[in-house]
Amino acid sequence: MSVANAQEIIKIGHIGPVSGPQAHFGKDDENGVRMAIEDLNAKNPEIGGKKVKFQLVAEDDGADPKQGTAASQKLCDSKVAGAVAFVNSGVAIPSSKIFNDCGIPMITGAATNPALTKPGYKTTYRVIANDNALGAALATYAAKTLGLKQVAVVDDRTAYGQGLADVFKKEAEKLGVKIVATEFTNDKATDFMAILTSIKAKKPEAIFYGGMYGQAGPMLRQMAQLGMGEVKMFGGDGMCVPELAKVAAGAKPLDHVVCADGGSSLAKMPGGTDWKKRYDAKFPGQFQVYSPYFYDATMLLADAMKRANSWDPKVYIPFLQKTDYQGVTSKIAFEPNGEMKNPTYTLSRFVGGNKTAIE
Repeated sequence: MSVANAQEIIKIGHIGPVSGPQAHFGKDDENGVRMAIEDLNAKNPEIGGKKVKFQLVAEDDGADPKQGTAASQKLCDSKVAGAVAFVNSGVAIPSSKIFNDCGIPMITGAATNPALTKPGYKTTYRVIANDNALGAALATYAAKTLGLKQVAVVDDRTAYGQGLADVFKKEAEKLGVKIVATEFTNDKATDFMAILTSIKAKKPEAIFYGGMYGQAGPMLRQMAQLGMGEVKMFGGDGMCVPELAKVAAGAKPLDHVVCADGGSSLAKMPGGTDWKKRYDAKFPGQFQVYSPYFYDATMLLADAMKRANSWDPKVYIPFLQKTDYQGVTSKIAFEPNGEMKNPTYTLSRFVGGNKTAIE
């Protein structure tokens, strides 16, 4: 009997938008999972005295809730031991019920809407700060650090974009900022001239955008066309990516973007710099933002399985709940609802077109 036959296969699922306008995110995240699986297998792992091999089962959700829930069901049916999944909260929230119903743990390193953990499923975990933390941090920076008085708010009507915009708006108003306009678009739009013209008349010092870089980029270009080059743009992790500079194509308002993502900057992550070197060697030019979280999330599943001496979700979920793991991104432990204890966040700007953490 060959060694290969003697190994037990443990399937780890990944679901993300690897096609469509958010494919940069989906591919980056899948790379993170793939890299973790390669690192795990390189150590000839054993669980419960058996030689095991981890195997990636990857699905595309196209950033669409219907496609995402179908992909989640597919992973359940193919008996994955756990899933590391989702960029979009609008996909993650309905999918979390499917994973709960089939008893398989699901960890996200990117979906940030606080509603994801509201049901209290024992199968749902998040290894990144949620929108309550990010929206509040941006509002505080706008009001206290920059002293802004008038801000317009636009969101893309997704669970993510709308949720983040609502948190920002509520916190900003508490801090004395006047919200001079509230507008919405959708996550496929590219023409924002009508919205921006209406907003311009109200003379905001900044626009908060709840949505992704694919819309924020064209919005920045159109702000420049309308003579709004000095107006700041605030946003969350969905637009806080190097790719934003490419999509904004050198538009002047890019210099005035302030954005937030969950977690520390790579330079401040415990293992960030070394990990990024390895990532770039394997996947040149593909890094966006979330892959280190997806890497850690995959390692967390394996860590819980090892401690439980089992990859049966029923057996290892209680060990996952008691995680105390030193990852690449941070020290990870969970609250009872699956949220991270002590999550961090980073505010960034674009300096000369490069995403740069604000110290």
